[in-house]
Amino acid sequence: VGQDITQIREITSEQERVADDLSRLIESANAPIFGVDLAGKVTEWNRKASELSGFSKQETMGKNLVQNFIQAENRQSVSDVLQKAIAGTETANFEFVLMSKHGKRFTVLLNATTRRDGKGNITGVVGVGQDITALNQVLAESKRVADDLTRLIDTANAPIFGIDTKGNVTEWNAKSSSLLGYSKEEAMGKDLVQTFITADYKASVDEVLAAALIGKETANFEFPMFTKTGARLDILLNATTRRGPNQEVTGVIGVGQDITRIREITSEAELVADDLSRLIESANAPIFGVDLDGMVTEWNRKAATMLKFSKVETMGKNLIQNFIQAENRASVAEVLTKALAGEETANFELTLLSKHGERFTVLLNATTRRDAKGDITGVVGVGQDITELNQVLAQSKRVADDLTRLIDTANAPIFGIDTLGKVTEWNAKASSLLGYSKQEAMGENLVHA
Repeated sequence: VGQDITQIREITSEQERVADDLSRLIESANAPIFGVDLAGKVTEWNRKASELSGFSKQETMGKNLVQNFIQAENRQSVSDVLQKAIAGTETANFEFVLMSKHGKRFTVLLNATTRRDGKGNITGVVGVGQDITALNQVLAESKRVADDLTRLIDTANAPIFGIDTKGNVTEWNAKSSSLLGYSKEEAMGKDLVQTFITADYKASVDEVLAAALIGKETANFEFPMFTKTGARLDILLNATTRRGPNQEVTGVIGVGQDITRIREITSEAELVADDLSRLIESANAPIFGVDLDGMVTEWNRKAATMLKFSKVETMGKNLIQNFIQAENRASVAEVLTKALAGEETANFELTLLSKHGERFTVLLNATTRRDAKGDITGVVGVGQDITELNQVLAQSKRVADDLTRLIDTANAPIFGIDTLGKVTEWNAKASSLLGYSKQEAMGENLVHA
């Protein structure tokens, strides 16, 4: 007696491929990811978590997460978050301090998600973190900018909705509910445009959604939405076509960003608004992919926008020979070759020249790409444009150098002390006037010496 298990095999193969993709994504993610079982023992510990904490995967697996890797002052709060997730109540944007193996402190923003098996039974928790240490340092240096950026980060969670080909709501996430005040039950099955969009924008939003329903996607479309209580929210929307297994259009997914507070800040200070607009505009990351022969297989919109080479112009071309500067070809080739051998590279800095001669400094992560069987098929590179940052750093260095020269050559005695009263500055005039050289003065207590 036979049984046709072709479809079962196909489903199993697809599940294994998805599981492999997920495992590689977790392992190569640029965010620390860990998992625990119902007893709080570590079951997942990705490369970024190892890099950040200094503890290898071998050192953590099977150990109690809270007791072994969380600071004493954070253990109760982290334990509460994990217990809630194990009970099915997930937590987003939980901030705590992580101390590395070598004593370095990191501030981590954590999302704790319940993990379930195929039957829906809870088996543990997966935590996805974001290292915000550097961000907090930047915020501390400038309180005004820090407050603006904090509000921007606090509103970063995205409302997501979906519609079918008739414009009726098929997806409505928690952020949409909390932001607009309409529960998922109230929204599902309703006509999105007619029910939730203000009259002045019904036509333009309908046009964007109709375009996405024929495969023409839209990014950064701005329009207002009103909450259940009548409050106006400004939303920045990306509308993406949703397709079925045979590539037929089944609807649209809209990912929004609440920019209401940003708009308020913009109206308060035009200069800050311009800076934030440039920050938001440059936030998207250029992404490219190559096959085993170094030929381009991926080239995203940001890469096209930044370098002025369209996807059509790049696909199938040799990345290094056609789009990398001569002086960087050897180093980029080495990075790609390593990735093709399974050795990935993070934070590799290189210069890219656009089609029109504009130079960009990019910080690159090169990640090995594999198929369902684990065979290497190419490399995916995710870049970050740090051109403007380098310019700011160069400008800061120039100002610092000018200030140092000004202090040293001033025709007045200038000295500086730290919080303990010890000398940290002692210029030439102070030396000539008081007779103490800089070497004799530095580090001495100013008052007592």
